[in-house]
Amino acid sequence: MKTPVAWRTWVLGGVVLAVAAALLVAVGPEGAGAGRADTASGHRWITDRQGRALVLRGLSTASSAKSAADGMPWIKEKDVARERRELGTNFVRFLVQWRNVEPAPGTYDRTYLKRVAERVRWYGERGYHVLLDMHQDVYGPAVGGNGAPPWATETDGLPAAPTDPWELGYAEPGTVRAFDRFWGTVEGGGRDLRKHYVGALREVARYFADDDTVIGYDLMNEPWGGSVQGPAFESGPLARLYQDGIDAVRTVDPDHWIFVEPSAIGANWGFATGLPRLADPRGDGDAARIAYAPHLYPLPMDLGGGYAGDTKGRVDTSLGAWREQTEKAARRLGAPVVIGEFGLDVGLPGAMEYVEKVQRTADEMGAGIAYWSNDPGSWAPWDADMKPTALLPVLDRPYPKAIAGDPVAYRWDAADKALTVRWRGRAGVRGGTEVYLPARHFPEGGRVTGGGGAGGGDQGSWDAKSRTLTLGSGPGEHTVRITPRG
Repeated sequence: MKTPVAWRTWVLGGVVLAVAAALLVAVGPEGAGAGRADTASGHRWITDRQGRALVLRGLSTASSAKSAADGMPWIKEKDVARERRELGTNFVRFLVQWRNVEPAPGTYDRTYLKRVAERVRWYGERGYHVLLDMHQDVYGPAVGGNGAPPWATETDGLPAAPTDPWELGYAEPGTVRAFDRFWGTVEGGGRDLRKHYVGALREVARYFADDDTVIGYDLMNEPWGGSVQGPAFESGPLARLYQDGIDAVRTVDPDHWIFVEPSAIGANWGFATGLPRLADPRGDGDAARIAYAPHLYPLPMDLGGGYAGDTKGRVDTSLGAWREQTEKAARRLGAPVVIGEFGLDVGLPGAMEYVEKVQRTADEMGAGIAYWSNDPGSWAPWDADMKPTALLPVLDRPYPKAIAGDPVAYRWDAADKALTVRWRGRAGVRGGTEVYLPARHFPEGGRVTGGGGAGGGDQGSWDAKSRTLTLGSGPGEHTVRITPRG
């Protein structure tokens, strides 16, 4: 969902209203299986191989991959270098297309995966964590979208005409039938397309199982249930696909994280999701590596508004509901949270204030972020001429990249130019706490006050090239305040 004004048509057509009504149905209590709060801040964290909690900040790469014949985004290695240099990001959500992974039934294109791996290497050499996102919008190119290969698109002869805006393609009869055939929710037999999809997921995981740059796999972008919507879809066909996908990935990759998304309609706006708790063959609790990756597009903005006037209050209400429902779902799933997408046209009224609001909310939640997207243009940190937009300095802000223990809280105070990080040291964690300090706020690096743990030792070392301050750590409570030198 990337074109806000489009969704006014959905509302007027009654589609959204029907789905929203279904989503207001209670999805059941969280129950005893919700998982313990196993960090100081009350939820789980995505961790690296050293056991450090990761604060993931980055962009989605990229919408251009959807229409490219080879499935590759627009970027070259120099663009990855620019992204790291100008934004200090440590995370990328990299779009992968089913049509390229499995161009014919049961045939996997390892040349395509090799091209993906080359780009993963570009990121890895610069310290990034890469999430491979199996992306779809409007099912696949055979019905005017992206994702599924034509051979896996069964419309039963129903039409799927081009639409403007593109999101209305979801309501075309042929598109609805293609989804229904995929999910197996209509009578009439046919091929088990879900089995093929799970096989493609397994093949991606097989190829990248030993790649330490890859942090995990997003099983499906913005799932759509066709004629089945709301909790009935999420707790039924979607949950079954996810569980099959998790089980399949674990046969070839026991370690990487697996990311799951709710249905976009409703969850993006702050309605409850019906996703149930999913099982990881690795085990439950600390052993499980399943992350929750909802998207955030508040309904007032999807209806064409910015972040100003009366719309601002409605957006804040929507954002509050989204946070409440996201945290509830994460507890039920026993999962850390990454905001898989959020973004808007940087020219809208109040756009930069809204982006900063979301970043502060993510900090408070301990959630990762993948901003949509890095494609040059009106939604991006750079325009079509690769010149910075107003978004770039807002995204380029200090943050702790990796925390050596259980995070308690972290906060960037732009007015005081102070980043405060609190964490609780934990046995078995290797390495220090790494903090990104951008040159626009910390031209000479940072001055550290405070400390804690066993004898303090939090002053650390400064790498001016990567703009990374590494703090010493150890058992006990740590609280540091970092301000500019000079």
